[in-house]
Amino acid sequence: MSFADLGLVPGLARAVADKGYATPTPIQRAAIPAVLAGRDVLAAAQTGTGKTAAFVLPLLQRLGAPAGAAPRALVLTPTRELAAQVAESAARYARHGALRTAVIFGGVSERPQIETLRSGCDLLVATPGRLLDLQAQGVLDLGQVRCCVLDEADRMLDMGFIHDIRRILKLLPRERQNLMFSATYSSAIRELAARLLREPLVIEVAGRNVTAERIDQCVYRVPQAHKRHLLRHLIECGSWHQVLVFTRTKHGANRLTQQLQACGIQAAAIHGNKSQGARTRALSDFKERRITALIATEVAARGLDIRELPHVVNFELPHVAEDYVHRIGRTARAGSSGVAVSLVAPEEAAQLRDIEKLLGRPLPTASLPRYSVPAGESRPAPRREIRARA
Repeated sequence: MSFADLGLVPGLARAVADKGYATPTPIQRAAIPAVLAGRDVLAAAQTGTGKTAAFVLPLLQRLGAPAGAAPRALVLTPTRELAAQVAESAARYARHGALRTAVIFGGVSERPQIETLRSGCDLLVATPGRLLDLQAQGVLDLGQVRCCVLDEADRMLDMGFIHDIRRILKLLPRERQNLMFSATYSSAIRELAARLLREPLVIEVAGRNVTAERIDQCVYRVPQAHKRHLLRHLIECGSWHQVLVFTRTKHGANRLTQQLQACGIQAAAIHGNKSQGARTRALSDFKERRITALIATEVAARGLDIRELPHVVNFELPHVAEDYVHRIGRTARAGSSGVAVSLVAPEEAAQLRDIEKLLGRPLPTASLPRYSVPAGESRPAPRREIRARA
């Protein structure tokens, strides 16, 4: 089956081919015809399976030609990075037509975004906070929106955006198409869908919260104080050229970045306290392989789309088990394979149990390699004791 077989017009099918995609993914095969038909959709698919194209492509086709200055389609995302990614994809898919795409998010100056909105757009991608700010200033007209998309809706709820989402929905015309796309399901998502969607098509192309089969996952059980030494060993001895590392806190991300840099490993941090310019530079340097390690907090778990990213490391396990799925989903995207390593301290045993319960299986425990520890720091327990705790 080709994209043209799904009912896409030649210009969009050509744009897809320009990106190197020939065969639709399961989520695209299920969602594109439904969105083209004007149906509400509640869709879940594991990360990296092409959810963005599944709603952007049919949205662009339904918009047709440019019409007026106010946006007629709205995509809400939880993070700046995801907003930028969706907008970039939409612009590429619309390259053979005249439709205009705009993106607005916080952390940067409002002025260029206001100027863009005043020049007009057909598809608007936004984070909730900046959208409400600009609407309150009277520079954004939402009265023409015919379709609203909640992308990574469960993450928006986790981040406390539910009140903003409700305020935004009240600003939109009552008669519209609504789409909800996410990598995972939750009871909160189903409750929101029941209020927002009208007779939706429910699409679930994989088991709930299933991680990509092409991800080789393993656990190293190691004391918290030794994690940075083990990480350095894995990067250097494994000749890792590109690794995305997740920490729980912004301070932890900054500290680990400095520790890796002190060891001669090129690293940068990306989190909510960084300016948008710093976040953009760090991500660009990582994609272009000018740095080896990108240290991120949960803010980057959604929205980072790095082709052929080979390694993801959970330096610390997330408090919410579902976030593990999103973190490791940054690798093994678009048909490639990847490795996901979790460094688990004894005090993280409860988080590991929650993750394994979510996945429905235990994660394999790898034997600790011989890594160097600076003088004055004790070695971890013998390997056989560590394995016995698994």
